[in-house]
Amino acid sequence: MHSRVSKDDLIELGFRPYQAKTIIREAKHYMVAQGYPYYNNNRLGCVLSYAVDNIVGLLPEKGAKEHA
Repeated sequence: MHSRVSKDDLIELGFRPYQAKTIIREAKHYMVAQGYPYYNNNRLGCVLSYAVDNIVGLLPEKGAKEHA
C-alpha cells in the first residue's frame, strides 16, 4: 500500500510552506490526469507518495532526515 504525504510532511522534510503547498497541488493535478477524479477536490490535503515523488524527484523516507 502506498503512503500518503501532506503539506506538513513536506514542511518537516525541509520545504518552505508555499513550496509544499505547490507540490501537493501539482501532485493532485498529476493524479487527476492519471484518471483518479477523487483528487479533484479542494479540501483534500494529502496525496500518494509516488505522485509527490514524480513531481520532486526523490522523496526521502519520513524517518530519514538529513542533518546539515
